[in-house]
This record gives sequence, C-alpha cells and structure tokens, in this order.
Amino acid sequence: MTLGFETHDHRGCIREGVAQAEETCLSEGLQFTPHRRRVLEILLAEHRALGAYEILDQLREEGLAAQPPVAYRALDFLVKHGFAHRIERLNAFIACTHMDEAHTPAFLICRGCKSVAEATAELSRGRLGQVAGEAGFEIERVVVEAEGLCPACQASA
Repeated sequence: MTLGFETHDHRGCIREGVAQAEETCLSEGLQFTPHRRRVLEILLAEHRALGAYEILDQLREEGLAAQPPVAYRALDFLVKHGFAHRIERLNAFIACTHMDEAHTPAFLICRGCKSVAEATAELSRGRLGQVAGEAGFEIERVVVEAEGLCPACQASA
C-alpha cells in the first residue's frame, strides 16, 4: 500500500506507529525513550519529510531538550531500527509506513508540496534484482526516490 497522498486521520497513523515501535522495542529489548517517542510522533504527524532542524524547532516549541545531538541520536535510532527512513534527496526524514514488515522502501516525493509517499519495491522481481543476481552480487541497501507531482499538486497546476 502506498500511503501519503490521500486524506486520512493522522491521529490513527501516530497511534498505530507508536504502538508498533513500542511493541518492537519491548520484544527486542530496545529503549524507546521519551525523546525517541516524541520524534517519531512528529514524523508520523505529517506525510512529508522533515529536516532535523524542523524537528528541533518543534521540540523547542514544546519545551523539550532541543540540542542537535538529541534530535540526531533519536533519528539515528529510529532509522537504524526501521521506524523511520532518511530521504537522501531532501536530507530529511520520514516515518516508516511499513514498520511491521521487512521491505525495501521506494519514495514518491512531490516537488510541489514536498509530501512523500512510501511504497515498497520488490528487488527480486525488478530488473535491478535480476541483474544483481546474474552478476552474483548481493544487494544490501537500495535507495529508490522518485520526484514528481502528487495528485493534489497536479490538480492545482
């Protein structure tokens, strides 16, 4: 499922995303600190990539510790454990919409409104996976980012 361009209740995203992260942290013995939780909630609240300084500004507005290392450590944790992704093209972060499954994310980035939708790419079925297999190459990490216009920006253009 691709999530990000349709209208929906963000509170549900936040509730479900945080619950999934809590469950994973509990089962894997990871510490889901209040700062990590809040950064994830901030990412889940919008379906657009946020830079670390945007997150810091929001933490600061809420009266939380807002030094750059605090946000970067939280973001590093969230990315490392699959709760968030780094969008290379934008040097920003987005919450994962498929936390409960192993996947290769593919990002659809709207150049108009900067919203980002996450889809999953199946490398084994695609040309890249086929070429890698033929070459005896084992893919460990792939970044798939496509830039274009979301349905709302197309309609307003």
